[in-house]
Amino acid sequence: MLPLETFGGEASCHDAVRGSGHSAGHDLLHSLLTLIELADPGLPSHESYSPFCLKVHRALRLLDLPYTRRNESDPRRLRPFNPKGQAPVLLVGDEPVADSTDIVARLQVLAGRALVPTDPRLAAEARLVEEFADTAVNAYLVAARWADERNWPSTKEAYFVGMPRLVRAIVPGRLRAGVVERLVAREVWRGGPDECWRRFASLLDDLDARAPSAGGWVGGEYGLADLALFAQVHSLRTPLTPWQRDEVARRQNLTAWLDRVDAATRPAAPASMAA
Repeated sequence: MLPLETFGGEASCHDAVRGSGHSAGHDLLHSLLTLIELADPGLPSHESYSPFCLKVHRALRLLDLPYTRRNESDPRRLRPFNPKGQAPVLLVGDEPVADSTDIVARLQVLAGRALVPTDPRLAAEARLVEEFADTAVNAYLVAARWADERNWPSTKEAYFVGMPRLVRAIVPGRLRAGVVERLVAREVWRGGPDECWRRFASLLDDLDARAPSAGGWVGGEYGLADLALFAQVHSLRTPLTPWQRDEVARRQNLTAWLDRVDAATRPAAPASMAA
């Protein structure tokens, strides 16, 4: 794998790619970009159960950047690249970039294309939508998978399938208790499930009313706001959360927008590396 320093940093790297022709540039970037993530769920339109990994996948596709996937079965193996042991991590050459927001910012530099409008007010709105999606909307996704009793068995099966049986009888429940405690602290689960899902339904109604009938969420073209919101809401449309999936499907405008973003950003299968 080529080290980034070979090209003198990210701006020089982009200049080298831009001047080398489309095919050669793609070959060069393919050797540079590796997305490290956890297991592939094997679902046709979900490259990952992690909405933040999904966000990066779709950003790579929207920016037409080729990349290699590297799946790690154990989060501890991510710590050399991210001390928190969290996915996703993007390797740019040998340089790790962690956190989906920082990764997408770096991808824009590499592609020479911004994912926010040129108008400063619209650019600020796009970044606010990203923050809203990554925090507020994500909280409902976490609640749906970890706190909702209807969904916990399938979430446990999907997340901990490779764990030894005796360990699996203890560890997932303890992890779940900690996640639920944090959801209560964030006010998402403080009022219990009925209150949580009432507020969730209201949020979906607002998103449905705001969803654009064509183009992107902010500024007309698909961009940062679409990637962030899509990743969180689309992640509710998996078999792990059937009630929430059906609630999303009831909102026709929101569903139509999700389907358009999905079609515009679904990647062809990139090369994979063994974990």
